[in-house]
Amino acid sequence: MKKMMAVALTAAMGASLLSGCSGGGSTGGAAVQQTQAAAESAGGSSAGGGQEAQAADASMYEVTEPITIQWWHALEDQYSQTVDEVVKGFNESQDLITVEPVYIGSYSQLNEALVAANAAGTGLPAITVTNTPYVAEYGAGGLTEVLDPYIQASGYDVADFGAGMLEAGKYDSKQMCLPFLISTQVVYYNKGMADELGVTIPEKWTDMDEFLEKVAIVNNGTTERYGTVVPGWDQWYFETFYLNNGIKLVNDDMISTDLDNQAAVDMVYKFKEWCDKGLIYWANGADASSIMRQNFIDGKTFSVLHTSSLYNTYVDKCDFEVGMAWLPGSDTSKNQEIGGSMLLIPSKNDQATKNAGWQFMMYLCGKDVNMKWAKETGYMPTRNSVLKTEEGVKFLEEKPAFQCIFDNLDLIKPRISHPGWNQMVTIWKNYMAEMMIEDVDIPSKIEDMVEEINEVLEDA
Repeated sequence: MKKMMAVALTAAMGASLLSGCSGGGSTGGAAVQQTQAAAESAGGSSAGGGQEAQAADASMYEVTEPITIQWWHALEDQYSQTVDEVVKGFNESQDLITVEPVYIGSYSQLNEALVAANAAGTGLPAITVTNTPYVAEYGAGGLTEVLDPYIQASGYDVADFGAGMLEAGKYDSKQMCLPFLISTQVVYYNKGMADELGVTIPEKWTDMDEFLEKVAIVNNGTTERYGTVVPGWDQWYFETFYLNNGIKLVNDDMISTDLDNQAAVDMVYKFKEWCDKGLIYWANGADASSIMRQNFIDGKTFSVLHTSSLYNTYVDKCDFEVGMAWLPGSDTSKNQEIGGSMLLIPSKNDQATKNAGWQFMMYLCGKDVNMKWAKETGYMPTRNSVLKTEEGVKFLEEKPAFQCIFDNLDLIKPRISHPGWNQMVTIWKNYMAEMMIEDVDIPSKIEDMVEEINEVLEDA
């Protein structure tokens, strides 16, 4: 297939772009106490199985010689100070591992670089972030190190993570990744405008017509203020509506999609109707995200759909109070999907590099570091225990808008796991953008879209 050839070519081209530092060293039994103590202070645990068995297992995963490793991430400039502080904190907490943070680019750019380095068998980081949809693809391809033995040997407390978050890092029932910076989809809205109009974000999809008619301003076919904006550059922002309305994006047979059933077709027409009326717009193309944000800041749209991780960004940029709400659900379901990033260890590294990566992973995923990210960004606390502590209460006092997320933590579900998922959704969002923005024959476009998607699912 042409699409598959293009992906392979992109990966091959990326192989020469980056070379990582996969330090040397050997495994044995020396200074693991320092790195383990750092991990425990950041939220780990020394509890585990039988003491003798754990000591024997732990010896395989200890760091015994000085080593310098790279951590690849996709955190942009606004997060650079926090990145530097977190890495410095780890480096100063022990004297064997030196971590070098490396910004690669977006999640898709990082994926290309990681796949290329894995194919080349060199230049891999010791630890890297990844967007949740890539977990199944990496697990199926053997790119990721299985973390279960490391967790068991170190006694690291993973049970404290939200169940859905932990499940999102699994493939074939094995833990491939741990939750790092977690988000979900939300509606950001102008709270002052909402109070003035006497409206609230609807809880149900079926109430969206009435809501959009109230908050949008359209005069003689020209929109002065949109009701909301759908980020069409990423299907994650609209796929939840499909799932809550009973549409199986990937059928149980794992080789076909349900995007041509009547409920899915009706949803396309409803989005198209709102776009044609000027009640919403479908954000797509270059700079779509920044343009959408600016329209919200300027009061040109009442609300936007976006990631909860950008809460601080919206609050800092807007001169009005920013409200945050759960997405409208159906009569029977209001689930949402996990977003943000996980952490993984590439499987082709030598054991010394893997061990160092694991020590840093425990630190990054610990409670203290997680709460630092939650306070300084818009990412969520990932630990259940934090929500019940004084620190969790203080967090909500500082960011009361997050109450809608805290109230629905159990409804944040893992994303669909399928090796062909990323290819499938690229096709889906491209067709959706075409149908929303252009004047096309929708039935024929849906037919073509489903045919392409089914082919990808069958080949994966």
